[in-house]
Amino acid sequence: MKAVIMAGGQGKRARPFTEYFPKTMMPINGKPIIQYITDYLESFDAISDIIIITDLANMGAQIQNYYKHSDKPITFVQDGSDGTGGDLRCVDVEGDFILWFSDNLCALNIPSMAELYKAKSASACIATRSYRQEETGFATVTEESIIQEFREKPVLRLPHQECLGIYMLGDNVMKAIREKKGHVNLSYDILEELSKTDTIVSYDIGSTPWVDIESPIILDRHHDTVQTIIQQMESASPSQTE
Repeated sequence: MKAVIMAGGQGKRARPFTEYFPKTMMPINGKPIIQYITDYLESFDAISDIIIITDLANMGAQIQNYYKHSDKPITFVQDGSDGTGGDLRCVDVEGDFILWFSDNLCALNIPSMAELYKAKSASACIATRSYRQEETGFATVTEESIIQEFREKPVLRLPHQECLGIYMLGDNVMKAIREKKGHVNLSYDILEELSKTDTIVSYDIGSTPWVDIESPIILDRHHDTVQTIIQQMESASPSQTE
């Protein structure tokens, strides 16, 4: 199975930092975010190839240069500025593959996700979570404005599962993308439509921590969680790779 890493975003939420380097090159403990992802993907025997889609004509070249002297089996592809779905037309993939957006960190159990995806004969499988650690306090308030309960930064069950930036996709998704012209958003233009056919499944990560690192501020605010995640990613056990 191939793994495709999407690393071509402009990083608008991380400006002004991303005026000088790609968001995925932000360092954690001396290594860029994307290296944690590529190292983690390579720890699974099921992953045969890694493809990174980025803007090689601009700052994406920094990512390619970073891996220039590496022996990692990584292929770089110039994005087409055609959206999160349209850019997949630039990649030579057949059959099932993993799509990982490069600002997401999570020690996802890839074999478990693949097992669910195949068991359901799904068109797509989306990593999701049902619970979230909130960043503010929550109160239960009566009609008389009396606070009956106060909880500081609780872990809450979400009313809807939150979709994370990690997917398993197959030929049905690629066929739908190739049938469209121009800019294609994976979520709005493809997955929303496919969800009406009952062929998309959710892989709930449970208590496994996940962070969307949209800016250096997030790295600082979620420092402990980020450190936990990278420790989990770096210590992927041999049993997970089988």
